[in-house]
Amino acid sequence: MAPPATASPDQAEVILVGCGMPLRGMGWYHAVQLLGDECASAKLCHVVEPWFLGAGAAGPGGAEFATFAKETEELYGTQFHTSMDALPAPAEGVKRLALISGRTGDNPRLLTESIEAGCTTIYLEKPGAPTVAELEAMKAEAASKDVTVLMGYNKNVCKYVRNVREYAATMPDSHVTFVSNNTYEPTAESLGECFERNSEGMLKNMAIHELALLVSFYDVSVDNIESVTADKEFSSMQTLKGPSGKEFTDFDKIKFTIKTKTGKEVTVQADRCGGDTTYATVTDASGAEVFRHQMPDEEDMANVEKLEKKYPGAMPYFFSQDPDYITVKERVAKTCVTGEEAEGVATIEIACETLKVAEYLTPTLREQLS
Repeated sequence: MAPPATASPDQAEVILVGCGMPLRGMGWYHAVQLLGDECASAKLCHVVEPWFLGAGAAGPGGAEFATFAKETEELYGTQFHTSMDALPAPAEGVKRLALISGRTGDNPRLLTESIEAGCTTIYLEKPGAPTVAELEAMKAEAASKDVTVLMGYNKNVCKYVRNVREYAATMPDSHVTFVSNNTYEPTAESLGECFERNSEGMLKNMAIHELALLVSFYDVSVDNIESVTADKEFSSMQTLKGPSGKEFTDFDKIKFTIKTKTGKEVTVQADRCGGDTTYATVTDASGAEVFRHQMPDEEDMANVEKLEKKYPGAMPYFFSQDPDYITVKERVAKTCVTGEEAEGVATIEIACETLKVAEYLTPTLREQLS
């Protein structure tokens, strides 16, 4: 049995809040990367997992989680807890980082509990909270306690985003389109399950990363949007039954162009059944495509193939975005330790505006498609 995991002086003591099921949960993949020493400034010391250490222990995924927890404790000394209350107080001088990767609806409470547990930096998965009002309240609470909150909008640091933006900057009158795809089956059963599990809607879930790019790099805000136009030929909205029998209405695919009052124009396209490649394009003034970069690219594919063999059956998107998850975590952890700015990482202020944009766009686009 390994001794309890402890952070070195140049590392943040990481508390992973919400691990989820091995091979399926984003929290689990964060844990795997941290345990593999992929982030030099971070040490995974504690995991808080109320569901699989509580009511979910005997249900689906419970046995797999128990095996993962036992092996992780034995090999790495990581301690597992049922709640934030069970955490020990931070040792003198330790910089504590909460990586919150649970259900979005739990985030406001978990942020409060993380601050009470002595965390000075908090990493929040997108979109941060179910509503703008809740996220604004979380921002104010963290600010009042001098706690830094940064967001897991990993596409902000992606290679394909950087390359496309740099190329577009060299070409006057060019137009950028960000394309996000996922691998759901185009069936009522598969999409119905997706709609129910992600009931906040596509623009607050799958496409929220692209909206964060628009807020971060294209001056998009609710106050600065001049127009938004749906591509009706591409877009599709459906009402489907989820596993519970309840009906949910959402986009299974959407494409729209935003023009800002400050003269910028950008397009977003998202398709839940579009495949496993995400990319962006640059078109010239005539509409002809002149540049494209995708994720994963050829350089990334070797890493994807290696990870597929290492973690068979895991969610495919873990592997294609693997380097970017590492980059964001490392930059957030370094901020926790040194106080320096996390370059390119979205702040909670950007997250608030992104959520406002999502709440504005959803009814606007629904109306255009109905």
